[in-house]
Amino acid sequence: MSRIVEEGPLPERLARAITLGGPIPVSQFMAAANAHYYGTRDPLGAGGDFTTAPEISQMFGELIGLWCADLWDRAGRPDVAWVELGPGRGTLAADALRAMATAGLTPPVHFVETSPVLRDEQARRVPHATWHDDVEELPTDRPLLVVANEFFDALPIRQLVRRGATWHERLVACQDTLFLPVAGKQVPDDVIPPHLRDAPAGSIIETSPASVGIMRVLAARIVAQGGALLAIDYGYEGPAVGDTLQAVRAHTYANPFEEPGERDLTAHVDFATLALVGHASGAIASGPVGQGAFLRALGVDARATALAQSNADVLVDRDRLVEDMGELFNVIGLRHADWPEPAGFA
Repeated sequence: MSRIVEEGPLPERLARAITLGGPIPVSQFMAAANAHYYGTRDPLGAGGDFTTAPEISQMFGELIGLWCADLWDRAGRPDVAWVELGPGRGTLAADALRAMATAGLTPPVHFVETSPVLRDEQARRVPHATWHDDVEELPTDRPLLVVANEFFDALPIRQLVRRGATWHERLVACQDTLFLPVAGKQVPDDVIPPHLRDAPAGSIIETSPASVGIMRVLAARIVAQGGALLAIDYGYEGPAVGDTLQAVRAHTYANPFEEPGERDLTAHVDFATLALVGHASGAIASGPVGQGAFLRALGVDARATALAQSNADVLVDRDRLVEDMGELFNVIGLRHADWPEPAGFA
């Protein structure tokens, strides 16, 4: 694998690495682009590139917090740590912690975040948090309540493309500072799920070794320490054929191979694979279910009605969360075998 040198703007560094070492995997391109992107800006809100559910309405974070508090209460109210992966501006955490406190849950807070810009934003909203660069650094002495909202979609993906009768690694080449995907070396058929091996030419299969690795660590922690995980993201139940790599800039879809490091690169999350990883580690999986059904089961309609008495726009926000995002976004849960069935998955 080519090493990306440290000097100069990211597109120039990527171009040099490709010129010297040849095309690089999509996963390496995506990892480099997103590391620069998230490390150099706050991308959220009207003035940024995209808006997440916690930024749409306080209801989202509040219901996640009450989900955690309910599960904690039925588990016997143990001493737990609350963890969020990729906490954005800290908005979800602030809303969730406020709601949890009303139920008597005031746990220590741990954020997994590498961006110094976003860490500053998070510290304004949750100043007492502890920050970590990696999930391996999380506490080992108590159960964990882990929340991952729009986290897994930004992790690097590997793409395999069908070319003629064979499958190939999809790479990124560079020609006159133009980045473009190309087919690389052939991969063995046994790495392709049997039901997809004869897909039509041009078909693309995606995997996310980074997502699998992180889920394996977290599931093992939950099995060893107790607790639960809640993951919310846009995605599907795979494995499946499809190219879902996309870029967003200024709230508009863009070419993911242009201006690396200046636009958000994401891919749809394979929830079936994440659930299987948790199950293989000994955790109990729930879901996936659609975000709309999940929030309704947690009481979003009643909460919206109450808030709408002073602000009718809340009903529009509710519809964005439940209708606009309700089917595209999915939710899964993982828990220790001794912990109760979580709310929202019936």
